[in-house]
Amino acid sequence: MQYACAKCGVLECRKEKKEHLPLNCPMRQEEMVAEAMAEYGKEENQNFFITSTQIESAGYGLWTRMQETMEFCKRMGYQKVGIAFCVGLQQEAKILTKYLERNGLEVVSVICKTGGKDKTEVGVPEESKLQPGSFETMCNPILQAKVLNDAQTKFNIILGLCVGHDSLFIRYSQAPVTTLVAKDRVLVHNPCAAIYAYDGYYKSKLQGE
Repeated sequence: MQYACAKCGVLECRKEKKEHLPLNCPMRQEEMVAEAMAEYGKEENQNFFITSTQIESAGYGLWTRMQETMEFCKRMGYQKVGIAFCVGLQQEAKILTKYLERNGLEVVSVICKTGGKDKTEVGVPEESKLQPGSFETMCNPILQAKVLNDAQTKFNIILGLCVGHDSLFIRYSQAPVTTLVAKDRVLVHNPCAAIYAYDGYYKSKLQGE
């Protein structure tokens, strides 16, 4: 089945009565829906989901994502929190650490360049470096995850990891992960700006016109 919720104009999912489901609506997969609902009853999921929903309610339109993240950690009892950050956001990581520590959390932070290995050591072609012919430290999201696993953090925060690197970090992290900053060097880490400008001033660059 090819689901296309992004194109839906009905949004029956937001209504109590589901009378006009599109033919390709995921909710037609009743067995799958039931299986998902059963997962929320598991101990490792129930409190996690309820707490996140309570955070949404308490801070709706009032709290920044940074504050929501801190409140979530405190309400979940996560005393030790990890930060996996990009070298380009070290100052931001420093400020985030200060904020979390002032709110009673223990913070373990690890930079993307940890390990100090050249990109070619994992098969990156020399010509794919930003400066070919020079030593260029690879980002190391797997090691970042392992460092935080070793520190036994209970919740990890991504701060500006590259596309794909963030995916590897999430794959290897033993603790749950949230993203505070999604990297976008061109748009000052505000990737939604490209979406908002898609049919406007930025159209030619985004659509290749």
